Amino acid sequence: MTIAATVPANAATRALRAYDPGHDLPALRERFGATLAELGSNENPLGPSPRAIAAIEAALPEVFRYPDPSGGALKSALARRLRVDVGQIVLGNGSHELLMLIAQCFADASTSVVFSEFGFAVFPIATAAAGAQALRVPALARDHANMPLGHDLDAMAQAIRADTRVVYLANPNNPTGTWFGDAALENFLARVPESTLVVVDEAYHEFVDDTALTSALRFLPKYPNLLVTRTFSKAHGLAGLRIGYAASSIEIINIIERLRESFNVNSLALAAAQAALDDPDHVARSKAFNLAERSWLATQLSSRGLRALPSQTNFVLVDFARDAAPIEHSLFERGVIARPMGGYGLDQFLRISVGSRAENERLLAALS
Repeated sequence: MTIAATVPANAATRALRAYDPGHDLPALRERFGATLAELGSNENPLGPSPRAIAAIEAALPEVFRYPDPSGGALKSALARRLRVDVGQIVLGNGSHELLMLIAQCFADASTSVVFSEFGFAVFPIATAAAGAQALRVPALARDHANMPLGHDLDAMAQAIRADTRVVYLANPNNPTGTWFGDAALENFLARVPESTLVVVDEAYHEFVDDTALTSALRFLPKYPNLLVTRTFSKAHGLAGLRIGYAASSIEIINIIERLRESFNVNSLALAAAQAALDDPDHVARSKAFNLAERSWLATQLSSRGLRALPSQTNFVLVDFARDAAPIEHSLFERGVIARPMGGYGLDQFLRISVGSRAENERLLAALS
């Protein structure tokens, strides 16, 4: 007999739903084996750097010890790479944890948070968890290729109120693949009051090939209310180890450190991430592979009458011009995993990761 709990959750938690992974991937791997095409999570099909693997193996004998709570060695390596002070960096259990922490640190029930209509799914979750009011701004009517879904930075700047404490941006954005250049970002930053923190999630930064977009990091010296998050899960291929980081002013980072869990990044992740930083050639190979394969995949989809939106990421958002749920289910039954977009209100789209050539060919065969 199960006795129901009588302790009520707080108001913010009652408004949340538990994370839905979509599919039981371990079970699917057993069912389909090597023929499974996992194209739903935007992972790097090349995997991590061999140096990262070697670092993990070297760190294994010490797993009985707690990891460095400050992640000092990795933060120092990041500071050198990013040309910032060590005190300007905080580490997270993936950038997801940091995006949640930011809302908890700076927003509450008396404040508001601004984000785009089709922004990263963590943004509204973080807002709700903090109990803040969500100000969801409609996306652009058209983007770079006369297609919808991009961030409307002008409208977002106008949506900021006196009580707005956080603005979330993703550049490039997940799940749309859309992006905006440095000039547009700087113009936006100049319009944001100093009391509002601007968070720019750059999870897909390493895949960008548009020269108009470098990084929001270049604006850190001028805007102390700017914060940039990145992850080792995508181009570095370390999704299974869950490690990311944020860079901002020392004052902002110090506030986040107050709430950060002491041992939020494990010792294997710390070692692997530091080694990954020392292998820029692997990231360059991943970027080159992704660029070529993304272009090939988009061309193949187009030849089948499907529209893949322009992307600066390692995925494409594909418009099927009708309800895509039956298509996603049909792909699933054939061992091809794509991400449905119904939760975003984009019922006719599927987000499809750029996989290996073999995975992409299995996708195309299943679509046929």
